[in-house]
Amino acid sequence: MDLAYLREHPHLVPTMLTHQRIRETPVPGGSICAATRLTLDDGTSLFAKAWRGPGPVPEHFFATEAAGLTWLREAGAAAVPEVVAALPELLVLEWVDPAPATPAAAHRFGRELAALHRTGATGFGAPWPGFIGALPMPNDASPGPWPGWFAQRRLAPYLKISADRGALSATDVTAVERLLSDIDRYAGPAVDEAPTRIHGDLWPGNLLWSTGRVWLVDPAAHGGHRETDLANLALFGGAPHLDRILAGYQEVYPLAAGWQRRVPLHQLHLLLVHTALFGSSYRSAVMSAVRATVDQ
Repeated sequence: MDLAYLREHPHLVPTMLTHQRIRETPVPGGSICAATRLTLDDGTSLFAKAWRGPGPVPEHFFATEAAGLTWLREAGAAAVPEVVAALPELLVLEWVDPAPATPAAAHRFGRELAALHRTGATGFGAPWPGFIGALPMPNDASPGPWPGWFAQRRLAPYLKISADRGALSATDVTAVERLLSDIDRYAGPAVDEAPTRIHGDLWPGNLLWSTGRVWLVDPAAHGGHRETDLANLALFGGAPHLDRILAGYQEVYPLAAGWQRRVPLHQLHLLLVHTALFGSSYRSAVMSAVRATVDQ
């Protein structure tokens, strides 16, 4: 089993793993998928992730991630691992050796992310089913404008799940709904920007730092607003050397005036996803983002 054979026969990967024809070494992964390093007979290393629940793997789950990775990689701007095999129960990607985060890699990544965003998208959403973590993400294509699409497709679904699961109170839900109904007033001049190719789940944990470069992994890729990716980089403690990322970005694709004020609005998507997935422990973060948006 070498890389060339695997590329020609990706459907045989599960059989080869079952019969130990490929060496597996566990590596750190997320809460949804188990991750392993695969070593082939020719010495090639690959990264594999397999669903570990809860419940059965959702239909199109790995196909969606593969489509997003391929779409981001096709732009030829940012570093994105190549998809080697995408199966219903397994995703196999190019292996990337991790390395410490450095200011130089951060600056380069900022420039590359800006170049990725400049490639654009044909509309908001994507032609494949969406997932954000283990949750479905509505990807119905839309020409925009962005505020209404963002409210209906990126905020309202996870607000409902959060409310149904008791992660947000009735008063909280009313406050978020008020923001959604008046979202146009918070969008700023960037509302007129065309949809662009975004990672869609770009919190710091989805940056893979390697020697001299940063790689994009675990996307929820779709046509969206570029400020969403940048806002999410500041979540949960922020990406290493975020100031250098932003400096590099601004050199290539300067942001519209007042973008800093819109950060909480863009972050509200992932924060509502977290209350939907993990409960009320993220309630305060959601409501802080709401207040920061409406109190400007």
